[in-house]
Amino acid sequence: MIITFYGVRGSTAAPGPLTAKYGGNTSCIHIELETGHDLILDAGTGIRLLGRELAKKSTPTNILLSHGHWDHIQGYPFFEPIYQPDRDIHVYISIESGRKLLSKLFDQMDGTHFPVRASDLPSNSFSKFKGIESELYEREGIQVVKQQLNHPGGGVAFKINENGASCAYVTDNELDPPNTPVTNYDQWVNYLHGVDVLIHDAQYTEDDMPHKHGWGHSLISQVRQLATDAEVGTLVMFHHDPDRSDSELDEIQLENEIYLRSNRTPTRSVCAAEGMTISLHKPVLGGETRVSIN
Repeated sequence: MIITFYGVRGSTAAPGPLTAKYGGNTSCIHIELETGHDLILDAGTGIRLLGRELAKKSTPTNILLSHGHWDHIQGYPFFEPIYQPDRDIHVYISIESGRKLLSKLFDQMDGTHFPVRASDLPSNSFSKFKGIESELYEREGIQVVKQQLNHPGGGVAFKINENGASCAYVTDNELDPPNTPVTNYDQWVNYLHGVDVLIHDAQYTEDDMPHKHGWGHSLISQVRQLATDAEVGTLVMFHHDPDRSDSELDEIQLENEIYLRSNRTPTRSVCAAEGMTISLHKPVLGGETRVSIN
């Protein structure tokens, strides 16, 4: 399993000199499976550049959508494979999200907001409402386990297991919402316990509160604690605030290292950056998964 980050920002794209190091595109992650096939997590603006690479292939593309907020679907009309005749695009949407999320994805291509209509696409764009776990197991040999996010409008986290290696994608999740959480903290600890790589929403700092409490995102300090409690192998802080500069993220990275060392936890942490790759390799004879970051 090789994970590559194409979009790491939250809420809105933030290009410019102050975000050049970590990147300004919104949520999109590519996972190359051991078969060489492709799994995409969300379709923010980062999916445009990913599409250039995948257009060189002819194999089916699998897309998992966490939810329908604009920063997670707005890149789909610019995804080159959807314009390739007879290319198979499988968009998986949880039963909890249903037709409302599917409508958001394709309604943006209505001829008014975008010049090409979804109905005119030459590719084979299939959508699945349920059976994410069984469909992807049968198609790709991976297991996908869902968990409901604490986010306005709802959403779904995904835990992906492939031949003993595991990665969890938990974006747009508020660990301490003002109202009763859909998934409480202890449930998150149990769901994420022992995963090799945790990619988690870490948009806010204490300075953002209380003004942004209830907006559906977590504090960086809360995410560090969750990774420690869940005994995660590698924590990847994701969905950076559009106003968070490269220098500020550098400081957060240093704070993470100090926190984890002081708590004597084996968990390591990194702030997600466009172009960053994480490779997970499970030894043939068993043992711990090897995780390398480039």
